This record gives sequence, C-alpha cells and structure tokens, in this order.
Amino acid sequence: RNIPGIRKVWTSGGELDPVPDSILKEIHDNDLKRFVLAGYEPGLHKSAFSAALNKAGLDPSDVTLASFSEYGVKGIEEAKAVLYCEIHGIPYPEARKNGSSKVLPETMVIGGGIAGIQAALEIADSGNKVFLVEKSGTIGGHMAMFDKTFPTLDCAACILTPKMVEIGQHPNIELLTLAEVTEVTGSAGNYEVNIHQKPRYIDVTVCIGCGVCSEKCPQSSYSEFDAGTAMRKAIYIPFPQAVPNKYLIDAENCRYINEEKCGVCQKVCMVDCIDFKDSDKDIKVKAGNIIVATGFKTFDAGRIDEYGYGRFPNVLTSIEFERLVNAAGPTGGNIRFRTEDKKGNWVFQPEGEEPESIALIHCIGSRDRNYNEYCSRVCCMYSLKLAHLIKEKLPDAEVYEYYIDMRAFGKGYEEFYNRIRDEGVNIIRGRTAKVNQLNGQLELRTEDILNNRLLEQKVDMVVLAVGLEPRDDAGDLADMLNIRREKSGWFQEACNGSDHCGSTDEGIHLAGVCQGPKDIPDSVTQGSAAAARVLQSILKGKVDTGITGLHDIELRAKELSTIRED
Repeated sequence: RNIPGIRKVWTSGGELDPVPDSILKEIHDNDLKRFVLAGYEPGLHKSAFSAALNKAGLDPSDVTLASFSEYGVKGIEEAKAVLYCEIHGIPYPEARKNGSSKVLPETMVIGGGIAGIQAALEIADSGNKVFLVEKSGTIGGHMAMFDKTFPTLDCAACILTPKMVEIGQHPNIELLTLAEVTEVTGSAGNYEVNIHQKPRYIDVTVCIGCGVCSEKCPQSSYSEFDAGTAMRKAIYIPFPQAVPNKYLIDAENCRYINEEKCGVCQKVCMVDCIDFKDSDKDIKVKAGNIIVATGFKTFDAGRIDEYGYGRFPNVLTSIEFERLVNAAGPTGGNIRFRTEDKKGNWVFQPEGEEPESIALIHCIGSRDRNYNEYCSRVCCMYSLKLAHLIKEKLPDAEVYEYYIDMRAFGKGYEEFYNRIRDEGVNIIRGRTAKVNQLNGQLELRTEDILNNRLLEQKVDMVVLAVGLEPRDDAGDLADMLNIRREKSGWFQEACNGSDHCGSTDEGIHLAGVCQGPKDIPDSVTQGSAAAARVLQSILKGKVDTGITGLHDIELRAKELSTIRED
C-alpha cells in the first residue's frame, strides 16, 4: 500500500468480488489502469480482470502476474520482493542479479537409478568429471527389478545393464555406493559436499566374485532386490548384473560383526578379500552442479488393512509380482503360490503349484483422500503389462483387472490397452472394498460400475498395484540442499509450466521420479535434460549470483523499472 503508484489493494476473499462488473466499478471509482495479481496461483481470476479493463476501454493485457510458486517463494520478504518487481515491470530474477561466480566443472549426481545413470553418462561423455552417489550396494534402481517394460515389452535388463556397465568402467565417473550425502555448503557453481560411506567389508579390487563365501554363509534374510520374495545370505551380490559386481556384507545380519563368532566367509575366501575391520568413511568433494535423482519408494500396502496384505500369503504387491514373473526371480519366472518354509518364512518355490485365477487391483495408495490424492501415472500400464505376462505364462488362467479410470496417456499406451483387452483379460471398472481369505481362496468384494452391480469374486491370487511415494529421506535432503518440496512430498520444480528440471536453487537440478511420478521414458528424458542444463553452465563457465535482501531488490527494481509512477 505504501508503494508509489498503488491506488488500491485487495486480498483474496476480501471485499472485491472477482467478476468483471465488480472490477469495472472499482476501475471507475479509483481511476485504475493496471492490475497486478499476486499469489501462488495468481492467474485464477486473470480473465475477469482483463474483461473489466476491456469494458472500461483500457488495454486488457495490463493484467500481470506475480507468481510466488514460479520463483519458489519461501517467506514473506521474498513474496514482497516478487510483488515489488512485478509492480515495476521487471522479472524477479533480473532484479536479483548482482554479478557472477565461476562454475566448477565437476558434477554430483545423487541416485543411481535410470535417471541418474542417464544424466551421469551424458555429462561424463562430454569429458567432465561426475561423482555418482548411490545409497545401496549397486546402481540400477527399481528398473533393475523389472522383467519387461511397457508398452513394447522390451527386456528391461537389456536396456539398463549396458548403461550400468558403462558407469562402472567410465574414466570420468567416480561411483560411490553405500553412500549418502550428509551436508552441502556453498552456492551454485561451487558446492562442497560431505558424503558418508558405509563399509562394504570386501576389498573390491581383490574380490573375484567366485561366490564360495556366500555358499558357505549360514545366515539368511529377505532379499531387498527380490522385494522379500526370496532369501539371500548375509554376504551377497544384490543381483547377478550388479555394478559394482562384487560381494558385500550385511552388517545387521552378519554373525561375526554382531560378535556371534562365525567368520566362515573369511576362512573360505581364496583371495583374502574380506576385511571385518573395514570402517565408515567421510568423503568431501566439490562440485559446480548437483543433480538429484533419488527416485521413490512404493506405497506400503499393509496400511490398507481391508486388502489383507501381510496376513494372506497370496496377496502380493505389484513389485513382488514383478520379481515373481522375472526369469531371474525366485521361481525362474514361473508363477507359483507363496508358501511357508521350514523356518516360517513366506517364500516362492519353483516346484510350487500354479494359481488358476489372479486379480489385479489398481490405485493402491493413489487417488485416495486417505493416503495420496495424486495419480502415480504408471500403475495402470504396469498392471496391464503384468496381466499380459500372466496370460503368456498361464494361458488358461482367468485374469481380472479392477480399475477406477484407465490412464493410458503415453505413446503406444492406448494401443497396448486394447491389445491386453483382446488377449482375454477381464477389465472391470470399479473399486474393491475388501479381500477375505475363505477355504484357501481369496474373495474380493468389489463393484462393476459399467454394469451397475456388486460382485463377490473368488480368485487364487491378488496383486495390489501400489503407487509411488517420495522416499522417507526426501525431507532431510531437501533441507540439506535448501530446495522446496510440494505438498505431496515430491521435490518442487522451478516452474511447473516451463522448467521441470530446475529447482529453487540455480545449481541444483531434478531428474526422474523424485520430482513426481513418471514412467521410464520420461525419467530418461528428464535425466538427459538435467545433464544438458549442467553442461550449459559448464560451457558458460559462470553462474549469475543474486541479491536477496528486500531493500536491495527494491532499489534495483526502481533502477530497472519500466513502469511510470503516475
């Protein structure tokens, strides 16, 4: 209200009714010629203000937007600065510019899934150094767990593993597995990053991967890579194509590390590569840019008690079923019932019995006000893919898909949907209320909306199409990097309409599902786009540095102002 030239201020929901006639009255009463609409969604009523200006015989384009979301506004002072700049007719970033700083050519990529791999390779292939930080013992991410990709049904490993091998052998990439970023200081162009790396207990320069240690190890636990559908030893390689393709020891389950006196692996190792004295390492690196490609976690289906996940052995999540149908999975790709072994573990046995009917239930944890309201985008298509694999492996099986709305939005997706429907899959629109186990079978209480009826469907196996969620550590990483997250927890892009790779920090870029649910092609594309942004800044050699104080921005806005104060 104290800015020269401002004659009237309204707040949302206040005394002004945002319709053209009410606005027209204010134009005549206060001799108004221009409007600035400010907020996180300022364009909501722009058309009403433009129409009012037009009725008054003024220029309808004299309605401009001060969008707080576009610039990642975090506080009142910054909001005032954005508004002040818009009033003066200059872009907020222009007012913030106050010189530049040198950009270091090294880049850090956080996350070794397909998006991080793509970004790292493109930057490294240009001749620049990349630090690739991965939390687990291997790169590959969720894509490494899949058998086929949709809609082409290409082999997922055939696409991914050559890129993984290239990462492991690339002279410009330093791969840090079992590692997490713990602190980031500095600014765009010159970050200092602290990394904490857990011990592998294996000298990877000596290990030949013979596997004798794992054969002799007496300790087993559920395999993370197999989503708990199989067991692995305490000393293991995550999966046959892992990079690095070396063993590691699970400290939580190793008897020797927990002072239970085993140490068999060390005794049988022919090359003496096992080092129980291996310890945590703290590493410091400098980087000019950071790409965040940390991926996602799948929704915990056990949160919805009505579906019986965790209580009924043959109610599976989609990621578990992915491993079951995978040729490298626990049954060699054969679909079998889950049973209890002698130790009380639920496992799939290659010699087990085949189910004769399987139901896939969509939108588990997504499009649900009780959990996540957003659509996870991939569940419809991967469920159709799984239905195809069931019919391929069990041609006589009855397959049911229960969906809310079919989201087949990508290239070739609608055609894929029609193909699966023609293969004899029963595709039924309706929500499933409950799953019960009765006399060895599973009974679904569900609905068929298109035929206006309720159903009680008995099947042998149920697959829950779980949605995607931000990782549990996403909040800590956002605080560390000083970037924003949106309400649902995904990292906030710089601008929803025009910049999905940028963040609220000029030197930090986003790639893959950590920015929001997307499929593999979109993740790869975003990884490439993030790499292009990094290479642009490296080629330029400098990054603009900015002023942030409200007073300084006001002075600069006045200096650059294109609006007359009359």
